[in-house]
Amino acid sequence: MTTDFALTTARLKSLRTARIVVPEAAAIFGIEGSGALECLQGLLTSDLAASGEASLVYGALLTSKGMIVVDPWVLRHGTRFTLLMDRAGREPAAQLFARVLPPRLAKVTDLTESWSAAWLLGSCGFERLGRASGQPHPGPGRVSENPDRNVLLAAGPPNAPFSGLLLGPASQVDELLAHAGNEPGHEADLAAARVLAGWPTLGREIDERTLPQEVRYDELGAVSYVKGCYTGQETVARVHFRGHVNRTLRGVRIEGAAPLEARSLTVDDREVGSVRTALLLEDQVLALAVLRREVEEGTALRAGARAATVVPLPFVLA
Repeated sequence: MTTDFALTTARLKSLRTARIVVPEAAAIFGIEGSGALECLQGLLTSDLAASGEASLVYGALLTSKGMIVVDPWVLRHGTRFTLLMDRAGREPAAQLFARVLPPRLAKVTDLTESWSAAWLLGSCGFERLGRASGQPHPGPGRVSENPDRNVLLAAGPPNAPFSGLLLGPASQVDELLAHAGNEPGHEADLAAARVLAGWPTLGREIDERTLPQEVRYDELGAVSYVKGCYTGQETVARVHFRGHVNRTLRGVRIEGAAPLEARSLTVDDREVGSVRTALLLEDQVLALAVLRREVEEGTALRAGARAATVVPLPFVLA
């Protein structure tokens, strides 16, 4: 699936300094039990043990062949874990958990219908949200819990596309957002933040054939090569130590502000990749694209009749 989002340049720039909150109808699972950490370590590409208590970690659950099934954010709080992922990942994740997690060691609760999530964009709103919830800033990549409200407040890691994450029972989240007074945001705001950060999204940059290294998992710190065995690790390790992927997630600037008529990207009439997510601005398009690995930064491309250039990720705005 490919998706276009239209934003003004001013709105795009404000995402880094404003206090915008974007609710998301995400899939949410709680996992707890004496074996929860060990079981999740055997599934997740990233290292929950190394991250320690009260951590926020991004990673993926893989097939046995190393393909991404879902890409959750995992919040560790005490002996419990809360997994947040795109709504499209709910059924695949539920099936995977039912198949591989023993209930006596790792009890799974589907919280999707009773909990909600909200992403905080920009650098100015976290303090307001913290005061409203009565929780201190936990530090980058860390989680703070208010046991009276059963609400989790996490701060994004330095390279994340968000500054904060609020997660908990829907009524509690709604109440806290109302008291915090942050500016309501929309899907396009969250998509823009992810594009700017070079962050993949399930269903767009990630599909059932995607390997972690194809969507910048090394750069995002979302895969461990030292923690021990997990499902799909053999393929991931073989790519890392002995080979390479044939395609990678890249940034592309495309001239012109009109919607894209062509998603294919070419060099000298040879197709080298395709646009997955596009941000339509007043004077250009910023896009996340999957390209052949040999296409270097600075390469001139064509998106149909329009000129384009491969640029580094994350995007740098003038």
